[in-house]
Amino acid sequence: MTLDITNGYSRTRQEDLAALRKPIRLEAMAGNAKGGKQAQTQIWFDTKDFSAPQDHQGLLLRLGRFHYTGVLLHPRNLEALLPAIPGGLKVAVRLESMGELEALLTAGTDQEILRRFQAPLIAVSPHQGLLTRAGEAGLSTCVYQYVDDGESLHRSIQQGFHHPFLMICFRDPTNIPLELVIASLQATGTTLIKEIANPNHVDDAIVTLGVMEVGADGVMFSPIEHERLEGFARRLAERGQEHVTLEPATVTKSEPVGMGFRSCIDLATLFEPTEGMIVGSTSQGGVLCCPEVFFLPYMETRPFRVNAGGVHSYVYNAANRTHYMSELNAGSSVMIVSSNGATRQAPVGRMKTETRPLRLIEARFASGETINVLLQDDWHVRVFSPEAKPLNITELRPGDQILAHKAVPGRHVGIKIDENIKES
Repeated sequence: MTLDITNGYSRTRQEDLAALRKPIRLEAMAGNAKGGKQAQTQIWFDTKDFSAPQDHQGLLLRLGRFHYTGVLLHPRNLEALLPAIPGGLKVAVRLESMGELEALLTAGTDQEILRRFQAPLIAVSPHQGLLTRAGEAGLSTCVYQYVDDGESLHRSIQQGFHHPFLMICFRDPTNIPLELVIASLQATGTTLIKEIANPNHVDDAIVTLGVMEVGADGVMFSPIEHERLEGFARRLAERGQEHVTLEPATVTKSEPVGMGFRSCIDLATLFEPTEGMIVGSTSQGGVLCCPEVFFLPYMETRPFRVNAGGVHSYVYNAANRTHYMSELNAGSSVMIVSSNGATRQAPVGRMKTETRPLRLIEARFASGETINVLLQDDWHVRVFSPEAKPLNITELRPGDQILAHKAVPGRHVGIKIDENIKES
């Protein structure tokens, strides 16, 4: 059988580019007859180094706090660890032989305990016959594959079609094989999980979730150091898995204020027409500034750029953080915000700072809070209307409405603190 690894990619070039610009997926595509993919990114933990819940300073008890959705148990530790697994997590069991499966089915499991989890139990194995028997017995199934060449890669995809889960461990550090699996399974109900074999490779786990700006459906990443686990959780939070509230604000002032340094933020990504960045002069909030994706009669569009304003400005980032414009440089991670509040992260490719005439825009929310921003005083610089339409800032007048973000003031080195503060 010849496997078509381009399954699902017979589209126009424009559709391809549009797909590449989509944010990292948080909810999987609609699935096939197997019931569809999981509704959230899957983060699993392998308990192969655990014999009792107290191992590694009770690390297992903390998994629910750090975005984990499932645990992989083993026949030798199932009885000891199952009662201690935080409720709400999926429970999978790694099985190497038919004897282990039959022993599990004969012994059964504590149904009272399992009611705390997202049952049924998931059987994980590289053996097709074992998984067939597990499915017949009412267990969910996950085929496990170690991929080290083209043959094992194609076999993993073929077998993945027949199971709710496919877990792959790649021998080599390249992500090209993972891209082929993602492309082949994207329109199926199979949930793809990549095993991160090295418990220290946080970067590998994070990159896996963003490959092709679609990412695997999940990872199995099992650090046994608390600091490493916390670092991984922090990086997950910074991936853009959050929603920012945007609301209309009424312009109260729009006037030139003279010359100053302003920065353009050039990102290593392409903006959608409804995406921008939140920029403001105070910690009370900021304005959703347009990227240069809209037609201009005198220059080409630059769909990777936001003409973001004065170098003193706050750029609103993930995890309720802000950064001064002057702090950003190549490689910095920044937050892209859609007009509906959805977010994603992207790396800065270049900061371009020059002396330009500046314009002060002040606006007030319906609840009374006032924000302001200094932008380059030029017709081609734009902000979003509440309808996500571009508005040339030199044409803004008091009474016009713009799309903005209201924040609770009070920050120290970009971190929200409880403090009475007034900025203007």
